[in-house]
Amino acid sequence: MARFENIHEYDIDLDGKGLRVGVVMSRFNQDVCEGLLSACTDELIRLGVSPELIRIATVPGALEIPLVLQKLANSGKFDALVALGAVIRGETYHFELVSNEMGAAITRVGLDTGVPIANGVLTTEDDDQALARMQEKGSDCARAAVEMAKLLKVLP
Repeated sequence: MARFENIHEYDIDLDGKGLRVGVVMSRFNQDVCEGLLSACTDELIRLGVSPELIRIATVPGALEIPLVLQKLANSGKFDALVALGAVIRGETYHFELVSNEMGAAITRVGLDTGVPIANGVLTTEDDDQALARMQEKGSDCARAAVEMAKLLKVLP
């Protein structure tokens, strides 16, 4: 770190105490989504986020996630948001449409509102890939949400 002695680097802060986190979960591919949710909420609590400060909204599918994220972000009641879902490739172009539109809309909500959003919507080729990734992705999103909320609080 000596080469950066005159440069300020913001510390990574994963202390979730006092943070208000909203989670929006798709119910489509419910087994995978429930696995994502369980891993995410377990990790949020492990990081110090009080269960009373976690709010969960469910929606029918991945395309409905961004609208609810936008409503939560605009409420001013959340320090960070998490999007959870699973889009699994089928035999039609629908996979690309849902994946691309949902991903772009989630990014746009975060940029438009300034509320950090951890995108935990898996896009996989099959059920096995989704099941294999759900625990780690759910936990990763919890850490990203806390880290980004804390970072935005200290940035000028």
